[in-house]
Amino acid sequence: MQRLSNANRIALCVARHCNSCLRARVGARRFARFAALLLAIHLPFANRAACADQFPTEYQVKAAYLFNFLKFVEWPDDPAADPHEKWVIGFIGDTPIGDELTRLVEGKNVLGRDLLVKKFQAADNPRACNILFISESEKKRLPSILTALHGSSVLTVADMDNFIGSGGMIQFLVEDARVRVAIDVGATSHARLKVSSKLLSLARVVTGTERSPNN
Repeated sequence: MQRLSNANRIALCVARHCNSCLRARVGARRFARFAALLLAIHLPFANRAACADQFPTEYQVKAAYLFNFLKFVEWPDDPAADPHEKWVIGFIGDTPIGDELTRLVEGKNVLGRDLLVKKFQAADNPRACNILFISESEKKRLPSILTALHGSSVLTVADMDNFIGSGGMIQFLVEDARVRVAIDVGATSHARLKVSSKLLSLARVVTGTERSPNN
């Protein structure tokens, strides 16, 4: 139990301090990023009410995933884009993930760009972000949200059932007290997003032709 506790502390430290890797040489930087994601995937989470000081919670793990997606997904080049423009990780609906993300990204940058965590309201333009986490509370509105994102390069992520089957890109799954991901490479490719082979190797990968109501 002590070994698992120490491992989880290491996982959170790696996720919270991986910005320091940006100052290291390229090989070490890539390894540290991959190690942070690997730890987040394979270590169990704890309920907030029990051992919260020793184990990451479910939403801390999910926040670490969202942060690391910025490093394992390539967005299409936009010649008009400002290279110093902030990365925007958006979320919509009622979810603890916003607070966890805000704490996680504080003082960090990715590829020299600062980060902004933003809550989107129903009237906001969901295309104004790089990653959009869609809460379970927005399940009834999911078709309209995805329709509004059609043709954009926004990476859509959720933890609701059948998210991929409904047209989403990355779905969080909880298996054996661990957070996993399923990725629809057909949907990401259609949005002109390139997912790293390292991330794909750790995920359950589906394609557009493999979608079904049970996915």
